[in-house]
Amino acid sequence: MTTITATATAAPATAAPVTAATAKAGRARTVRRVAWLANALFWTAFAVLEGVNHGWLAVLLAVVFFIAPDLTFLAGARDAHKVEKGQLPARAVPYYNAAHRALVPVALIAIYTVVPFTWAPIFAGMCGWLAHISFDRAFGYGLRTKDGFQRR
Repeated sequence: MTTITATATAAPATAAPVTAATAKAGRARTVRRVAWLANALFWTAFAVLEGVNHGWLAVLLAVVFFIAPDLTFLAGARDAHKVEKGQLPARAVPYYNAAHRALVPVALIAIYTVVPFTWAPIFAGMCGWLAHISFDRAFGYGLRTKDGFQRR
């Protein structure tokens, strides 16, 4: 006669225990990411609206400024083979962080609203730039440490 015994498998020793503090931090991170996603959708809609209202040049600048922040990766292309997966070469970090700080396009938009110079494609470009930064934050990509790793 065979007996069947139930055996419990233990969680790996490396798994961190879930505490109230870690659960709360996880919820806060989720709320921040949802807020960044809402922000990204707002700035994307604004860039599209500027493109519809002001033509192809506004669309072009919005798209260029949406893509441009990630071109900072090229500053470290020469050293890309020397770093770990997910790490940005240290040479590119200052450029990447400067292009991915939301304060820069927000400040430019603030300046744009008070100076007498108005050209809608510039505003559309800044909307595209803010949309890019917001999408990055919503999907978990933030600024980098000096070593090129994601900040947590």
